[in-house]
Amino acid sequence: RHSLARLDAALDQTVRHGVDAALQLRIREWLALEHDGRLPGKEARRTLEMLRKAEDEEPANEIAGRYGYWLGDAFASGGSEGYDHKKMGITARGAWESVKWHFAALGLNPDTDDFTAVGVGDMSGDVFGNGMLLSEHIRLVAAFDHRHVFIDPSPDPAASFTERSRMFALPRSSWEDYDEALISPGGGVWPRSVKSVPVSQQARTALGIDATVSALSPDDLISAILAAPVDLLWNGGIGTYVRASSESNADVGDRSNDAVRIDATRLRARVVGEGGNLGFTQAARIEYSLGGGLMNTDFIDNSAGVDTSDHEVNIKILLADAIRDGAIPASGRHELLNEMTGEVADLVLRHNYGQNMALAVARAQAPSLLHVHVRYLRKLIRDKRLNAEQDELPGEREIAERRSSGGGLTNPELALLLAHTKISAAEDVLASSLPDDPYLRRVLDAYFPAPMRARFADRMDAHPLRREIITTSAVNEMIDTSGTTFLFRLIEETGASVPDITRAWLVAREVFDMSAFWHQVEDLAGRVGIAAQITLLLEGRKLTERAVRW
Repeated sequence: RHSLARLDAALDQTVRHGVDAALQLRIREWLALEHDGRLPGKEARRTLEMLRKAEDEEPANEIAGRYGYWLGDAFASGGSEGYDHKKMGITARGAWESVKWHFAALGLNPDTDDFTAVGVGDMSGDVFGNGMLLSEHIRLVAAFDHRHVFIDPSPDPAASFTERSRMFALPRSSWEDYDEALISPGGGVWPRSVKSVPVSQQARTALGIDATVSALSPDDLISAILAAPVDLLWNGGIGTYVRASSESNADVGDRSNDAVRIDATRLRARVVGEGGNLGFTQAARIEYSLGGGLMNTDFIDNSAGVDTSDHEVNIKILLADAIRDGAIPASGRHELLNEMTGEVADLVLRHNYGQNMALAVARAQAPSLLHVHVRYLRKLIRDKRLNAEQDELPGEREIAERRSSGGGLTNPELALLLAHTKISAAEDVLASSLPDDPYLRRVLDAYFPAPMRARFADRMDAHPLRREIITTSAVNEMIDTSGTTFLFRLIEETGASVPDITRAWLVAREVFDMSAFWHQVEDLAGRVGIAAQITLLLEGRKLTERAVRW
């Protein structure tokens, strides 16, 4: 134990000193760039990324602050002076927005309807633990992490929710801490180190295991859990657990989970929530979706954590100037950040809602717009934004088969288009004069929580990332509400530039008060079916698109 402590300390110092030296070598260059009013270039950002990879916010911010680096302790989000993502539950809450949209397509409401689930992770984890507390109607029949396998064939939703809450609050808990008296008959908790786990009749029924099976190795039992016939597979762990049937374990590149990994064709969960990273290969996501399963991608589902970090950094940058000018004491920043935690979460979750709305509409239109999506895919490949092989894009034969069967692109493929559309559009808008239009100052204001707008509105124009914030906010809303192919089609039809189309869309949005319309449609959730909501959204989209084209 003492040796491990000394090793940790030595590693910490190595990281600090190694990055320290790198900063010393480049600090003069950065200061010169800053003096000229330019942000650090690619080489500086690569060096800074080296520190981020240390995954330790305190040394990162300490070194950045010591050298007067322009981001100060906003260089690395989190730490003692930032937002605690686990306390906020923000990553899980963002992924849950995806789950809610998928469930709505199945006629389920996780806030009112009981549903079955299996999961990757344990209650001490951020994403798994927070996720399994987002509904009191979860019937978690099985889960596993690197230590244990947990099975509860017929859980009581209320009692199990209370027990999961207790375990989440228990420091460093594991499935072994679950109260055995609350586990339904035929269930239990087993360490992964045992050679064999007995499989009861109740467990066989819950997990859809053959009736002749009486025992399984922990690895085989975990594979069965992944393939269980449940409503939700919630991934809150680390590792890649599902591959496509055309892939080998070597293709996946995660040797530690080779023994438990299953093919996507074995999945029987109706919905997958990817709170963790890389739980599926992209080919597995596509194969699962073609088989009728509902899922997005990890970069869609767990984006709320990154989004929260972006908000934190941009808030800290703005407050740094206020602190230097004496408008707020340095000691008051932490209190203000805490005060705004709830609103920051709300702003972030709006983005998760918006992108899931965009994907739900895109999925509904996928068969009828396959020809447009194919043309757009080909353009993105020509522009070298996508790679047909690396991004697992459908070939001509696959596209023809989908067309003949009345299919279209899947959610994981549409998610890729959504992401690259936003990236490409943001680059074009940022390179134009549009972010400098005084009208878009309201977009900048809306990015920040109300206390920031009330106290520091006069400082926002001086924010060094003002143009980037405006661009990202405007483009996100435009693409989420107008669709992935909106810009592509209008450029084909009119020859107009992305900035000009964006400007026209902003005008149309205000003229028809589309923000109020979108909120009204959102408020219908739970009162009308998702198909009716999508129909209304498409009608609103027609209106703005016709106005933009005019």
